[in-house]
Amino acid sequence: METNIKEGEIYGKHQGSKFLMYNVLKVSKKGITLQNVDNPLSLFETSADKLEASGYTRISQTPYVDTVSTGKKRRLVRKATRCPYTTDLFEGRADCEKPQPHLAD
Repeated sequence: METNIKEGEIYGKHQGSKFLMYNVLKVSKKGITLQNVDNPLSLFETSADKLEASGYTRISQTPYVDTVSTGKKRRLVRKATRCPYTTDLFEGRADCEKPQPHLAD
């Protein structure tokens, strides 16, 4: 199945009692690089097929921008091209707010 994954999107998955969210940092022919929203130092690479087969779902098409980060962690997410405090009409949240997962019943 052909999926159209773009940089800046957020994918999530239930793992135990947690819900893990990942930013898409890079999309190439070889694969996709994901970064954990809660731990920016946690990165992994996968393919679109493996991402879907593992149960990850797209949570948001806009990135999450952490505006209250400590200075010691290296920044891997690119600088925002728009104000992170402005509420996106289509997403219903600002980029500085974590997206709420929409779970199917």
